[in-house]
Amino acid sequence: MGFFDLFNEEEETRKENRKEVRGVDREPDTEFAAEDAHLDLRQEELDIHKHSEETGDVVLHKDIVEEEKVVNVPVSHDQVIIERRAVDHEPTAEPITEEETVHIPVTAETVDVDKHTVVTGEVSAHKRAVQETEQVRDVLHKEVADVEAHGDTDIINED
Repeated sequence: MGFFDLFNEEEETRKENRKEVRGVDREPDTEFAAEDAHLDLRQEELDIHKHSEETGDVVLHKDIVEEEKVVNVPVSHDQVIIERRAVDHEPTAEPITEEETVHIPVTAETVDVDKHTVVTGEVSAHKRAVQETEQVRDVLHKEVADVEAHGDTDIINED
């Protein structure tokens, strides 16, 4: 016979004694026993359960906005400056020809504008769990033993 078998046998004996005591016609709250009495004390405890519920959402999207940009671009172009000056009738060996032409190319910078797309940043989103403490309040009931002594009694409390 093991330890637990002995314990279970003693518990069965106690239960039988309680049945005998309760079997007598008396008030239902009162037990009378010659040697042994037993009173179960009960108390309430909180059963706390948590669950997740959706409280909202976050949506990321892009919008396209227009912005007018003004850029000053330095450009250059050629100017032809015609200078005339008087010469003091110097003699020359060159004959007068019918026509003489000088060609001077003139240039100017022009601005061509194209567009290209570049990445300027990124937006990311992630969730994280945050631990908080929520206080729960409720009233719990508990049974406690109340020992009343009447007459000449010798009571020893063992805890």
